[in-house]
Amino acid sequence: MTSSDLGDFLRARRARLRPDDVGLVSYGRRRVAGLRREEVAVLAGMNSDYYARLEQGRERGPSPQILDAIGDALRLDEAAREHLFRLAGTAPDGARRGARRPRESIGAPLRQLLDGYTGTPAFVLNPATDVLMANALADALFSPFAQRDNLARMIFLDPAARSFFVRRDLAAEAVVAGLRHATGLDPHHPGLSALVRELGGSSTEFAQLWVAHSVRGKTRDTKELDHPDVGPLSLAFESFAVLGAPGQQLVIYHAEPGSPSARGLALLGSLHATRRTT
Repeated sequence: MTSSDLGDFLRARRARLRPDDVGLVSYGRRRVAGLRREEVAVLAGMNSDYYARLEQGRERGPSPQILDAIGDALRLDEAAREHLFRLAGTAPDGARRGARRPRESIGAPLRQLLDGYTGTPAFVLNPATDVLMANALADALFSPFAQRDNLARMIFLDPAARSFFVRRDLAAEAVVAGLRHATGLDPHHPGLSALVRELGGSSTEFAQLWVAHSVRGKTRDTKELDHPDVGPLSLAFESFAVLGAPGQQLVIYHAEPGSPSARGLALLGSLHATRRTT
């Protein structure tokens, strides 16, 4: 990451806030979207010139206390605050240049674990949202896509995404926020940088979402899907870090027991198994 990345992030987050969001009174016509630099500096309890130099890339190495104050001023949540620290170069050593690269292979125990989830889709992602491995039901779930090797490409480049995701706009925002989060955790991951360049040049929508600097780690949420073989599916998901392979995540989708979505998943698995044997 460069000082311009930090400045871009600060400006984007500053533009999201209005004076009344942070308890300030606005006077006169405002020439900028969101808060002024001076207002952020006041909220953070620092010199406005110092804050301006941070945004302009002329100030390096802000202290953790300064970053905490800016995080409070900009109302950053935990993921965005962590991203701020990493952009400023105060990340844990594992995220800096020269750190050990995440292992991209999948060990035998993890393969066995995924295959053991016969009733729920489960797959492993790397920081660039490459699908490193998926169990049979995850393959069936994502079968409408021509290529099932990268979630971000599936969402932005495959037309199937527009009917598969009931709220594709939310899915697009979430995957971009996750990629932003990943760039803070591992800014030198080669596949991640290449993916951002590729999607930025191929999708105007991605480019617009990328410059918004939303940051969110993949933890848990609910996906509303419409599969062409079994119809609507409401699936919750949980995400777990793979401790033996830094940067990898195990993602498990599941349906409420006894629900129409659970019956839909069971039918999907049966259809998929039948097709594989015929």
